[in-house]
Amino acid sequence: MQKPSRRKRQPQWRRKRSRTVSLLERRSCEHPVVSVIIPAMNEQKTIGNVIREAWQVHEACEVIVVANGCTDRTADIAAAMGAKVIRFERPLGHDVGRTIGAEASTGQILLFVDADMRVSCGHLRPFVNAVLNGTDIALNSYRGPVQHRQVHPVILAKHTLNSMLRRPDLLGASLTAVPHAMNRRAADIIGSPNLSIPPLAQAMAVHSGLKVSAVHDVPVGKLNRRRRGTANGQDPLQQVVIDDHLQAIDWYLSRTDPRGGYSDLGRDRDRVGR
Repeated sequence: MQKPSRRKRQPQWRRKRSRTVSLLERRSCEHPVVSVIIPAMNEQKTIGNVIREAWQVHEACEVIVVANGCTDRTADIAAAMGAKVIRFERPLGHDVGRTIGAEASTGQILLFVDADMRVSCGHLRPFVNAVLNGTDIALNSYRGPVQHRQVHPVILAKHTLNSMLRRPDLLGASLTAVPHAMNRRAADIIGSPNLSIPPLAQAMAVHSGLKVSAVHDVPVGKLNRRRRGTANGQDPLQQVVIDDHLQAIDWYLSRTDPRGGYSDLGRDRDRVGR
């Protein structure tokens, strides 16, 4: 009796290689559903892994790398992996790459990630799925370490802004942190220039009545490499981010009232002063 023929299994190394080649050959589709936006500055060690995960977020996808001030091979690696690369010789400044990427995107969903940390596609898809299911802006629900005796000022700023916006349920969830996603309507209402100031964009989104939700926890505090501090050991971006939150609060007060819409409990200010 003739034994049924069995299909010869492909060696494991060869199967892995063919999958890698298929990812390297990916190119942005003509009508993408998702635009993955990746600002990058000298991230040649991580950009390949970040793009590889980005390609697997959705079958109809484009990947946009905003290479600003790169002096290494970041842009070349991104281009070789099929990403649309927008190059700037000089650094654009903190978060400006988000604006550039959003303006160059054509997808109905914008997914923002950073080039310096690899987040698996399994942890990126929940943000896309939330927007596909009706959420306007899907935030990373990571809220930072709040149990410490001295909580980091940026974490306090995030919680404070959400409380002022009457969204204490968001805790420390913020557009400052990646990954996050939004639909095209939200990006248009906020305005792409304001995406460069994430707390301001968040205040605008909430005040405009957009559906903003914290949908998935990605512990970026552990994934993000520690930046080199100044002489006193302080994070060089700390003051920038805090000032961004102050700008957001100032904008919100200008659109509501000096108390942000909260009651004064009948205080007679003509007698006690303002």
